[in-house]
This record gives sequence, C-alpha cells and structure tokens, in this order.
Amino acid sequence: MRFRFVEEHRGAFPIDRLCQVLNVSTRGLRAFRSRPASRRQRMDMVVLAHIKEQSRLSLGSYGRPRMTEELKEVGVDVGHRRVGRLMRANGITVERTRKFKATTDSDHTFNIAPNLLNRDFSAAGPNQKWAGDISYIWTREGWLYLSVILDLHSRRVIGWAVSNRMKRDLAIRALKMAIAFRSPPKGCIFHSDRGSQYCSHDYQKILRQHGFRASMSGKGNCYDNAAVETFFKTIKAELIWRRSWATRRQAEMAIFEYINGFYNPRRRHSALGWKSPVAFERKVA
Repeated sequence: MRFRFVEEHRGAFPIDRLCQVLNVSTRGLRAFRSRPASRRQRMDMVVLAHIKEQSRLSLGSYGRPRMTEELKEVGVDVGHRRVGRLMRANGITVERTRKFKATTDSDHTFNIAPNLLNRDFSAAGPNQKWAGDISYIWTREGWLYLSVILDLHSRRVIGWAVSNRMKRDLAIRALKMAIAFRSPPKGCIFHSDRGSQYCSHDYQKILRQHGFRASMSGKGNCYDNAAVETFFKTIKAELIWRRSWATRRQAEMAIFEYINGFYNPRRRHSALGWKSPVAFERKVA
C-alpha cells in the first residue's frame, strides 16, 4: 500500500521524500516496480478495460448495476462490488442534472378522456398500452421539441418526431410513425397528458379511426404518465444535457442515433430484467 501511494503521488512530491515519510526504502520501491502484478491485480485490469469499453458504448450512462449486467452479458463474471470499486477508483461516474420547461397546455376547450391507465404501466404483450408525451431541447437556434410514443410492454420507442414548434402536427407525426411501424389492433390504450396537442379534434380522429381507447392523465399530475417522463429524464441525462447543441439539426441527428442505435437495441432496463426493449420483445416472442 505504501509503495503504491508513492507511485500515485510521485508527480507531486520527490520520491526520496515520499519514501522517507512513509518509512520505506528506495531499494524496496525498485523491487515493487519490478514485481509482477498479482492475479487479483491482473483481473482488475481486465475488468477495468471492459468497464471503460462498455462505458463508451453506453454513452457513459451506466452505473454499477447496469454495468455489472452488461459485463456478465459479454462473459465477464464479476460482482457488483468489484465493479463499483473499479468505477470509483478510476473516476467512471454517471452525471445527472435537471432543467425544466413547461410543455403541457391544458388550458383549452377540448374534451378530456378518462384515465384508463390509472398508473398501471405494465402490459402482458406489445400493442396493448401506448403512451406519448412532448419534451424540449435547447439549441443555439432556439427550442427543439421532441414527441415520442412508447409501447409500455417493452418501453420501446415506437414513434417520434421533432419540430421547432410545439403544435399538434408534431404529436400527429409521432403517432403516424408508431401506427405505420406497429399496425396495432383495435382496443389498444393510448395514454397522454391533457395537452391541446393530444386533445385536438385531428389527433382524436386518428385515434378513433385506428380503434384506440384514449386515456389521459389527471390535471397537472406527471406521475400519471411516469413511463414517458422517465424516458425523457433518461435521454436528457444521457445525451441532451451533456453537450451544447449548435443547431436543431445537430440535436435531431443525435436523438435519432440515441433511440435507434442505443436506447431501443442496447440500453438495459431494470423493469425488463436488465434487458433492452428489443431483446425483451424478442424473448417474449
């Protein structure tokens, strides 16, 4: 431990002085340097290499639990304590920050649907329960608004769209993408907040044409649509807040890569038994 301390601080203090303070000899230090690494140290180096690689692939978003599951998936049988120790010792952390901008305009005269979901975000199979919402990304060109639709069975993003304006056509484009991708059966619940984009006649008409059962959150209650709120919190923490976006187009391309290249096919969810949405759907099928 003392020799290791000398090695770690040799850039800040003279080696002779460090050896004197710690009561070790320079000869012993030379022997320590030439000594082969122990089996545990060699294993730590192998695990650390995998941690760094998986941290890169996960956009630096994995903490200890997800990282442990990812390592086991690639064949590295390691416990969460060792993973946590190596991550802490090497400064591999997950940064979380928060911002807020209101995106729900519930001050309108459209009809409000009942809350059929009632905070039950589980579904026995795909295309039984969908949920949608709108959030925002700041760029130097101004706000970029993001509309997404999730299948609550797997938390997979099945429809999304972006726009520089938060109008109903934004939500409609995301809905049409999800319908084209999934062709849902009649009776699928579609849940949203009470925003004017979702309550509009045009939006509700599309839902009726495809046999959806409309469901809406209680007034001002974000917990009624917690699954989609969690997605927005995740994408902001893992992508949006980590960079400064010069243009809306730049942010849009990054969102596309995040959803299709990482979130849907790779990102592990504790609610899915640490599987990705795509892997979870494949397993159920």
